[in-house]
Amino acid sequence: MNERIVILGGGESGVGAAILAQQKGYEVFLSDGGNLASERRRTLKSQKIDFEEGGHSEELILNAVLVVKSPGIPDSAPLVKKLVAKHIPVISEIEFGYRFIDKAKVIAITGTNGKTTTAMLIHHLLKTAGYKVALGGNVGTSLAGLVAEGGYHYYVVEVSSFQLDGIRNFKPDVAVLLNITPDHLDRYEHNFTNYVSSKFRIIENLTNEQAFIYSADSKPITEEISRRKIEASMFAMSASNNNKLHAYLKEEHLIFNFQFKGKEENVQIPTSEVSLIGKHNMVNSMAAVLSALCMEAPIEKVLKGLKTFKNAPHRLEFVQQIDGVAYINDSKATNVDSVYYALDGVKGSIIWIAGGVDKGNDYSQIEKLVTKKVKALICMGKENAALTSYFGSKIDRIAEVNSAKKAVDQAHEWAEEGDVVLLSPACASFDLFNNYEDRGDKFKSAVNKLSKTLKVNEA
Repeated sequence: MNERIVILGGGESGVGAAILAQQKGYEVFLSDGGNLASERRRTLKSQKIDFEEGGHSEELILNAVLVVKSPGIPDSAPLVKKLVAKHIPVISEIEFGYRFIDKAKVIAITGTNGKTTTAMLIHHLLKTAGYKVALGGNVGTSLAGLVAEGGYHYYVVEVSSFQLDGIRNFKPDVAVLLNITPDHLDRYEHNFTNYVSSKFRIIENLTNEQAFIYSADSKPITEEISRRKIEASMFAMSASNNNKLHAYLKEEHLIFNFQFKGKEENVQIPTSEVSLIGKHNMVNSMAAVLSALCMEAPIEKVLKGLKTFKNAPHRLEFVQQIDGVAYINDSKATNVDSVYYALDGVKGSIIWIAGGVDKGNDYSQIEKLVTKKVKALICMGKENAALTSYFGSKIDRIAEVNSAKKAVDQAHEWAEEGDVVLLSPACASFDLFNNYEDRGDKFKSAVNKLSKTLKVNEA
C-alpha cells in the first residue's frame, strides 16, 4: 500500500503539492476548510486526486505519514496541533517540492519587502543568459507544481516566512535575505525576534558550498548575523557608498567585488543600466546580479538582462502584491494580440479585468488561454456585451463594473493567495477614461488604496 500524504489547503501551493505527490506514487488526499476555486476543483478531478472541501475530516487526515500544509494555516490551528501530538510530520509545500529536485540549482529569496521584484529580476537575468529557469513560490506559482512539470535546471523561488516555518531539509544553492521589518507579528506571538528567526531559517541548512546574500543596510539582519556563526559564503550588499562590502553603490555605479568557488568577479554597472528606481531597488538589483554571477551567468548576459527588464508603465507593470495576490497593470494592451502575450506570460490563476470600447475584437485567438488560465472576468466598460456573450459560458465568474475602484474591489473579493489580478483590457479606454494611461493610473491608484485600507484595518 502506498504511503499516505495529506495536503491541507487547496490553493496554488496545495494543488501543486498534490500533483507532485501523486506523480511520485503516494496515496494523496487534499482537504480544504473552505470552498475550492472551480478551476482547482477541475484540476483535482482531472488528475483523479481525492479531496474534500468545506471542512476537515480528521479520520481522513490523522492517518497520514506526512502532511503538507498551506502557509495560510497557522501552526496554532487545532488540527495542526493534533498532527504534531501524533508525531506526524507537517511541512510546507516549498519543503515538499525541494525534496524532489535532483540536480537543478535553487535560488531562494526572502525578506519583508522587495522579494517579488528581486525574484522576478533573477529569473529574467538567468533566462536572458539562456538558462532553463522557472519562477515559483510566493510569487504565485507552486514550486511543487513546477517540479512535477520538470525540465528546469534552475528554480528561482520567492519564499515567505510562513513557508520557511515548514522547512526541514530546504537548502538553496543561493539564499537571499533582503530586509526584515516588523510584519505578520500576529503569527509570531507579537515577538519581532520570532519573526527574525523565521526569516533566518532560509540559511539553517547552508554550508560553505552555498552562498548567502544579505543586505548590510538592514540592522535586524546584521545584528542577527553578529549573534550567529554561519557556515556559508556570505555576500553583503549596501545602497550606501561603502567600499568594503562585496556589492555596494558608489558614484552612480553598482560595484561588485567578490570571489566564489575560486572565481573572482570585479564588475561595475552604471545605475543607468538598471531599470528599477530607488535605492532599495538598487539592493534588489545587486542581489539579483550576485545571484546570477554565483550561477556563473556571463556578465554580458547579465547586463543585457538588466537592460531588458524594463517594465514600461502600463505594459505588464507589476503594481504590488496584496495578501499573496499580484496586481499587474497592462492597460496599454488595447487589442487581443497584446492580451494574448499578457495571458501567456503571466503565471498562476488570473482574474482578468478587460473591456472598454470594443473594436470588433476576435476573441477566438485567446479562447484557449482564457479557458486554461482565467478564473474570473471583470468587465470594465459601459458596454460589455461582446465580452460577456463570448466568455459567458467559458468562465465561471463574470462581473460588470464601471470604474477601476469597483474592478479592484471585486478582484480582491474573488482573489486567493497565488492569483494574479491582470488589467489587460483588449479594448480602447475612452468610454470611461481619457486614455490608456489614465486607465492604468486609476487602476494603480485603486490597488494602492486597497493596500493602505487593508493595512489600516489590520493595525
